[in-house]
Amino acid sequence: MTAIFDPDTGKRSPCTVLQIDRNEVVAHKTRDKNGYWAVQIGAGEKQVDNVSRPMLGHFAAAGVAPKRWLYEFKVKGKEGLGVNVGESLSASWFQPGQWVDVRAVSRGMGFEGGMKRHGFGGQPASHGQSLMHRGMGSAGGSQGSGSRVLPGKRMAGNMGNERVTIKNLKVLQVDEANGIVLVKGSVPGPKNQVVQVQDALGKPWPSGPMTTMDIVPVHLAPASAVATAAAAGHAGAAVTTATPA
Repeated sequence: MTAIFDPDTGKRSPCTVLQIDRNEVVAHKTRDKNGYWAVQIGAGEKQVDNVSRPMLGHFAAAGVAPKRWLYEFKVKGKEGLGVNVGESLSASWFQPGQWVDVRAVSRGMGFEGGMKRHGFGGQPASHGQSLMHRGMGSAGGSQGSGSRVLPGKRMAGNMGNERVTIKNLKVLQVDEANGIVLVKGSVPGPKNQVVQVQDALGKPWPSGPMTTMDIVPVHLAPASAVATAAAAGHAGAAVTTATPA
């Protein structure tokens, strides 16, 4: 993460720098053929020698280079397929001030105890307590619950490494020349994590664009802000975008 400052008020806004890495529309999913409406978007680049022949044919049919990552974004219907197969999606797809939902795999914490994983209070620090200061305590009754541990009991176990969605993050700046989008707040996952960004479902959608032909070039961020963001490093290696359902 990094932060930018408003040139007028001086207010500091923490933000995450996301970079759009060669995003292109690879395929359309239709209800007649696939049972649902969606846009398949590829990001990054992959060596031809490391791609299977069926996938090479899939990319060749779309007229795009082999992609390292493929993601699908569901849309409402045929009107959501306004972006043609083979078209590129740049940072200008987003508008400063709009709201987005960011989805990614969270950082894996490994095996953690109940206090860190679920916020348990632990056991007393004194009064005869020993070797169980961070223990979770009883896991269940011996009679009323059937002398068993009830399903769903919160216990120690693997923490993190799960799919997480952060809703209603605000787009602060868009740098079309460098393919950079700055969103307010944090996003799931470590640095260089691949994230999915889509229009927020819980906020009003922007008026456009719905196709790449409707995109109006945006004003680039001030040079000082762009330099600060670039020096902080990219939190996302690729961002895949599309209009959600």
